Amino acid sequence: MARSPDPVAEVRRQVSDFDPATPRESASAERFLAELDRLEQPFDRDADPVHVTGSAIVAGPPGTVLHWHKRLGGWMQPGGHIDQGEAPWDAALRETVEETGLPVRHPASGPLLLHLDAHPAGAHVHLDLRYLLFSDDVPPAPPPGESQLVRWYSLDEALGLADESLAGALRRLAAVSLPEAEPR
Repeated sequence: MARSPDPVAEVRRQVSDFDPATPRESASAERFLAELDRLEQPFDRDADPVHVTGSAIVAGPPGTVLHWHKRLGGWMQPGGHIDQGEAPWDAALRETVEETGLPVRHPASGPLLLHLDAHPAGAHVHLDLRYLLFSDDVPPAPPPGESQLVRWYSLDEALGLADESLAGALRRLAAVSLPEAEPR
């Protein structure tokens, strides 16, 4: 996939190309596009209470990875805020390594936006881009300071734990034709 040198333009393209399957996904995509038009610095969490975040739906031989979010008190995908100069797909990689200790990688064809969701996060609104990442069959090893409750789940188990925003992403993961072993 040839990406635009402008990460905001690339995100706009990814969101425009996203095919919503539910009313929540349609509303999220519309909100993303409206906010990308409005925000001067959409990746900067300090510039506006509404900002883009990057997270990951991690796939591997054991299934998918979830971690217990200490502040929110629930099982979630790894991800978070975008650092200065970083693109959302790079934030998804960095945050996943930081929160799970897993070696992860984008598909060989490049970053793949699997899902998106706009949702309140305390006093902020997160425009969360969820990228597909691959990992090997290794146990998570979160570093000290991160939630130690990180593990692989089968898709059925993960769907049983997920809230509606994450369930949509996991249903999309189940529908994706994953290669036997994504090349490193």
